[in-house]
Amino acid sequence: MSEKKREVNAFGKRNPFTSIIKGNIGIIAVLIIMCVIVSIATDKFLTTNNIISVLRQISINTYIALGMTLVIILGHIDLSVGSIVAMSGTLTVGLTVNQGMPLIVAIIIGLAVGTLAGFISGFIVSHFKVPAFIITMAMMNIASGIAYVYTGGQSTRITDKMFIAIGTGYLFNVIPLPVVYMVILIAIFSFLLSKTKFGTYVYAIGGNREAARLSGVPIKKIEIIVFTLSGALAAFAGLVLCSRMYSGQPSVGSGYELDAIAACVLGGTSMTGGKGRISGTVFGAMVIGIISNGLNLIGVSSYWQLIIKGLIIACAVLLDCQKDKISLLKNKVRAAK
Repeated sequence: MSEKKREVNAFGKRNPFTSIIKGNIGIIAVLIIMCVIVSIATDKFLTTNNIISVLRQISINTYIALGMTLVIILGHIDLSVGSIVAMSGTLTVGLTVNQGMPLIVAIIIGLAVGTLAGFISGFIVSHFKVPAFIITMAMMNIASGIAYVYTGGQSTRITDKMFIAIGTGYLFNVIPLPVVYMVILIAIFSFLLSKTKFGTYVYAIGGNREAARLSGVPIKKIEIIVFTLSGALAAFAGLVLCSRMYSGQPSVGSGYELDAIAACVLGGTSMTGGKGRISGTVFGAMVIGIISNGLNLIGVSSYWQLIIKGLIIACAVLLDCQKDKISLLKNKVRAAK
């Protein structure tokens, strides 16, 4: 039986599990190697408590990385997500504790503010042709400034049991709720990107913007939606993170954009746009989470962890560039034949 036939199920459709494995074979191999190395380095890695901790850690990065995947496929970058995490989280906690707002109202405001920040970035990028790198860097400073000004640079502790349960609760007393949210969001964004017209438009714009424009793709609308989704996911990550920490802290989102970009690039999302998949980003987030967890268990300084993550991103980008060159060369050879 041929390889193509093996990927097709009894209903004549391509087996999605086989496609995911085949499409991400490289990052899956890296993931397995990392697990083996960390397991050998420390016997604490494969304990139940640590696995749950890793899943929780991965979930926060995955929320942000899902939005970042869309942004990068579109051909842009979003540097504001880490600051939006801090801004939305501190506002939610502060409005509940200091202003005495009902929890649900504070949550809605916190999510809305983060979503609005993403919308503003997308609107400026699409309508005024400002490079996303510049406007999201500006938004990063604005969001971070709002978090610090609102809190006075101090953390705000919250004891509301309903709020704390958002990030620390369990489904059936087994599965952490942040992991449940992660699975749901992965399913939603996988469907959006692979099964809808919206996903087709995102790939089309990232692959060839001018061709997409001539084909009637609503580029400005799609760009605004993508950046708005990125802001909303970052705000949600801030809500869950503050719930886990029992407090709102203005410095909490520092460096989260780095982890999100690393997850996307490691998962095969091309920094030049037009290429990427949600499943790859998820595996990339797993690799980043295992690296961070393993280095913590071994006792490596957080400063060294930043260096290691930076090197990982640099290597991934270099590999991505080489892969694109090889693909281009193969296409030229085929065209010549």
